[in-house]
Amino acid sequence: MTLKDHSRPRLSVVVPVRNEAENLLPLITEIEAACAEIDGFEIVYVDDGSSDETPRILREAMAEKPHLKVFRHAQSCGQSAAVRTGVTGASGTFCCTIDGDGQNDPAFIPKLLAALEAGGPGVGLAAGQRLGRKGLRKRLQSRLANAVRGAILRDGTRDSGCGLKCFARATYLRLPYFDALHRFMPALIRREGLDIVHVDVQDRSRFAGVSNYGLFDRLWVGLLDLMGVWWLARRRRRVPQVEEVTRS
Repeated sequence: MTLKDHSRPRLSVVVPVRNEAENLLPLITEIEAACAEIDGFEIVYVDDGSSDETPRILREAMAEKPHLKVFRHAQSCGQSAAVRTGVTGASGTFCCTIDGDGQNDPAFIPKLLAALEAGGPGVGLAAGQRLGRKGLRKRLQSRLANAVRGAILRDGTRDSGCGLKCFARATYLRLPYFDALHRFMPALIRREGLDIVHVDVQDRSRFAGVSNYGLFDRLWVGLLDLMGVWWLARRRRRVPQVEEVTRS
């Protein structure tokens, strides 16, 4: 696969993983196929302290794929930290995050990027909204967490936990960083005075293995974070419109 510009990609696809050895190569192949028509992309994997064969497989894949970057945490720091590492180390103007277990379909990445760009400078986030979620228990947990979060934050997003999100790298780096940030991006994007566009995406079963990140993650551990984001949103700052004064 030939990219038009390895040095300055238009899009960085950020994939946080922990102990996903069986899922790495199939997902990389799907991302490559989905992004083939994008004018310059890279794939940024962040190994969040894996103890399986993930480090070896990613090292070997890097030798064959010049558009693949890999960062590794010495110990697991959580999904939000892995996303932060990936976005910070990315080279693209835009970033798209995707879960590393195969449940998010990379085919939706170009649609998210197109929706973000079509929205213009006033849109800060294109957020995937999952349809056909797999597993009754997970579906009920997600609905409960999203209902509580939506009622408190009123961020206009019914599924903030979907891993498929697209945003300008510079916008993300302006957001306050804390654990579980990835689940509260809609509210924080609105705090910046930016809008959100939503794209329906199809949920599917993970390729192999079991989930390596917790349920919140889904609700009870996140209640303190939820109230912190509520406080931040209420203290939304005025975004200055800056114009440099030139000499006559």
